[in-house]
Amino acid sequence: MLNIIIFGKPGSGKGTQASLIKDNYNLVHISTGDVFRKNTSQGTDLGKVAVQFMSKGELVPDEITISMLKEEIKSFMPCNGFIFDGFPRTIIQAESLDDLLKSMELNIDMVVALDVENNKLIERLLNRGKTSGRSDDKSEEKINKRLEEYDKKTKPLIDFYKNQKKFISINGVGDLNDVTTRLISIIDSKIS
Repeated sequence: MLNIIIFGKPGSGKGTQASLIKDNYNLVHISTGDVFRKNTSQGTDLGKVAVQFMSKGELVPDEITISMLKEEIKSFMPCNGFIFDGFPRTIIQAESLDDLLKSMELNIDMVVALDVENNKLIERLLNRGKTSGRSDDKSEEKINKRLEEYDKKTKPLIDFYKNQKKFISINGVGDLNDVTTRLISIIDSKIS
């Protein structure tokens, strides 16, 4: 079984690359955004609790997120593995994910980061905002705030996973297919 976290700043291409490489390894793509939408639209017990926080503009507590992830993982078992996109975002979430996977006799094999400079990210997100409908992609001020939030809360995960000898960084700039090829090449080199 192969379990990968695809990691990077907002706009680095995590979701796009996860959806492209999952088929190469026959992995299940788990996006926390999709998991939230599924639970809230289906009105699951966890979804109802999450909505109470989301409706107030608050973050869903980690315990609820982890519980949703556990149910999502269980629903796909057995499988060849998972590619996690958008989670974890904090050290506490990473520790919780490790504990969850350990309880299921699983573990993260590698964390692959897409490295992209902030000016390129801002350009990408503003372009995406023209078609995505996402309000947080339409304002450079909001994008900068997200990048600052990443630096404060998510960037510490780099050292967390380096200490576990699971962190790999690749150049996330260039033609879409070139980035995919780089990703596949680095994953292949680690699993062979």
